[in-house]
Amino acid sequence: MSEFLQVSNSSKIQVSEFLLLGFPGIHSWQHWLSIPMIPPYLSAAGANLLILVTIYQDPGLQQPMYQFLSILSLVDMGLATTMIPRILVNFWFGVKVISLLECCIQMYFIHFFIGMESGIFLCMAFDRYVAICHPLRYPTIVTRGLVAKAVLLMVLRNGVFVIPIPLLAAQRDYCSKNEIDHCLCSNLGVTSLACDDNWPNKITQLLLAWFGLGGDLSLILLSYTLILYTVLQLKSPDATSKALRTCSSHLILIFIFYTNIVVVSVTQLTEFKDKLIQVALNVLSNVLPPSLNPLVYAFRTKELRAGFRKVFALDAKKK
Repeated sequence: MSEFLQVSNSSKIQVSEFLLLGFPGIHSWQHWLSIPMIPPYLSAAGANLLILVTIYQDPGLQQPMYQFLSILSLVDMGLATTMIPRILVNFWFGVKVISLLECCIQMYFIHFFIGMESGIFLCMAFDRYVAICHPLRYPTIVTRGLVAKAVLLMVLRNGVFVIPIPLLAAQRDYCSKNEIDHCLCSNLGVTSLACDDNWPNKITQLLLAWFGLGGDLSLILLSYTLILYTVLQLKSPDATSKALRTCSSHLILIFIFYTNIVVVSVTQLTEFKDKLIQVALNVLSNVLPPSLNPLVYAFRTKELRAGFRKVFALDAKKK
């Protein structure tokens, strides 16, 4: 382990690189886990790319709802690519060494993309609220300009709010251990190795989760409460069914995303004893949403399926 340590001018040993050991307790055969990890990554990359191409090429999908969906696809691809390739390289080629700087960069982008996903879900909830509760005003309220401003606001919000997490992690005093029993550089997984107390990191992550993700979820729940109230006032069963169908895909994805966040937060911030389950849940919480989001929308959105057929038909004609 000494090869990963450097000595500062004050003769104090300081860790400059870490070892990502992978899944605790199963290091000898964890490379086999790369097999079930490939399909979710291919789904996250390929299916989301297909959605992007379809929305771009089909004029009928140039609506705010699908524009937000295209941004969500970009975010999903970014989140999956931030983690899975690094994990696969570790499993396949044994490249376990990662510098503190690389760790902090990965940490930043993981939290950034998670925050972006939450923010885009909020934008989509607002879009559905206006479409169902104020349908006549929808074209004048939810415009392309509003979509661009909302996305830019989410990028700036998460880009700035996430900075304290890697910044505080980099300032910890790593003077002894450098082996991370994890597949990726999670905030608390890295800072738990510090010789000084990592309570500022725990408090920061808790506050960001509470005010960032928690604030988004509160507004999403408020939006859907108002949507449900409006839908229940509709006298036409067909109109009620159609309104609920337009929200069903979004609600499924919101449930999956925030359930994962809550489970991971509880296992990380409490004294959860089974380290293997904790790491597995952390990885799955960042892999499942990007791979499931496009599948849910593809299966449950009629307009998107029609767009897929148009794109494939165009490709067939070109050939």
